[in-house]
Amino acid sequence: MNRQMDSVIEFKHYREQDYQAVCDFLISLNESDKRYINWNWARFEWMYEHPEFDKDLIEHIGLWWEHDRVVGAAIYDMYFGEAFCGVLPEYNNLYADVLAYAEESLSDDEGIAVAIEDNDNEKIQIAEQLGFEKIDQTENVMACEIRKPREYVLEEEIHIVELDPVKEAEQFAWILWQGFNHGTDREEFEKSDNHIKQIRKHLNAGLSLAAVTTQNEPVAYVCLWYDKRTDYAYIEPVCTVPDYRGKGIAKALLYEAFNRACEMGANTAYVISDMEFYSKLGLTDSKHYTFYKISKS
Repeated sequence: MNRQMDSVIEFKHYREQDYQAVCDFLISLNESDKRYINWNWARFEWMYEHPEFDKDLIEHIGLWWEHDRVVGAAIYDMYFGEAFCGVLPEYNNLYADVLAYAEESLSDDEGIAVAIEDNDNEKIQIAEQLGFEKIDQTENVMACEIRKPREYVLEEEIHIVELDPVKEAEQFAWILWQGFNHGTDREEFEKSDNHIKQIRKHLNAGLSLAAVTTQNEPVAYVCLWYDKRTDYAYIEPVCTVPDYRGKGIAKALLYEAFNRACEMGANTAYVISDMEFYSKLGLTDSKHYTFYKISKS
């Protein structure tokens, strides 16, 4: 049911000081209905410091405010052309405005595409009425319960440590560089911008885990994001350097992270993926999204 507004909704472009308000909005958005779980506060925080995120465009993010809280948002995904559009449940009548803003302000040369959960018929209908058309692009979210402890085994020469991406930014970037197949050339890595210091305002270092050798060389990395106001953890990222794949190291890291997140209060872990790797660990399909696009004429 749409909320009968008794106060003014104000639109504003994003400002740096709005960061926390956006995170709060995304937490509220997924509080009771996980329909938007593909866009949660942790995905926003991870994207915010990602090397590919074009911060030069950041003022184009659109926010709808009621008093001091965000009730709707249109956020581009890394760069223009794809966007997240969402509103709190009681503000559904704003959704058309959010989509229209995304088309006007977040499109690239080809237009704008947004992901809508497959069972969200109301949002699909609104999008289609505005001229968005279903395209052959999807997004999948997998999930598993993490309420019970999980056991794992690691080779003797491998052990688990906490890796703080803020305090140990270069070590963090180096393991991701190798784990996501950019190569093992340290000099090439040093010339890149990927080793710049990260700002992670809400990351819990106890859920940022690396597997290292006896020589303290990181060979795999897993991060879970958890906020005590939520009942879930979000997985982002997971990687292993090529020479150490297939040894169960990432599995061990994930299980350790699951156990820690459970102790903190998380009941479920989510990941945006459809990889067999996760299904082998017990995650199953939870939500499925289809993209709807409006092309530039």
